[in-house]
Amino acid sequence: MKEICSAQEAGKRLLLHSCCGPCSSRCLEVLKEYFSVTVLYYNPNITDEAEYEKRKAEQIRLLKETGWAGFMDCGYDPAEFFSAASGLEGEPEGGARCYACYRLRLDYTARTAKEQGFDYFCSTLSVSPHKNAAWLNEIGEKLQEKYGVKWLYSDFKKENGYLRSVRLAEQYGLYRQNYCGCVFSDWTKGKS
Repeated sequence: MKEICSAQEAGKRLLLHSCCGPCSSRCLEVLKEYFSVTVLYYNPNITDEAEYEKRKAEQIRLLKETGWAGFMDCGYDPAEFFSAASGLEGEPEGGARCYACYRLRLDYTARTAKEQGFDYFCSTLSVSPHKNAAWLNEIGEKLQEKYGVKWLYSDFKKENGYLRSVRLAEQYGLYRQNYCGCVFSDWTKGKS
């Protein structure tokens, strides 16, 4: 991250899409040293409203306890995810449906960054070992061209980033979910 975050970028505004508090913890721990960060909580893929609200509350609690970033909520509309995933319901986890979901959330983030005058946009998604950082960066670069807001290239799982996010979640007592949130990846289904 240091190669991207130079001293000349200090204080620039970054809109960080966040999937949840635990994943954002490690990303924010690093990014707060280089940017003025606002967390964008846009996750229409979470198809259970109670789960959505629980994750959002944990994100807000982490930000209040640490002061690492501001917060921007986007409301809850899972129909946006179902529209993006239409025709991809049978895809395997980590396949084309996930790519469409990444694109949906990053496009919203880039568009919001443009509208709100941010210098950069990024996502916490790459901290997870289950997410494809190469795809995220590919999409981010395309959206950078589309909206004219810089994409912050990242792979937050590097340098034990995921492990650090687990430890920070434990330190702050954060709820860690065991699936991404969409009905297609609910790993708890069928388990007793």
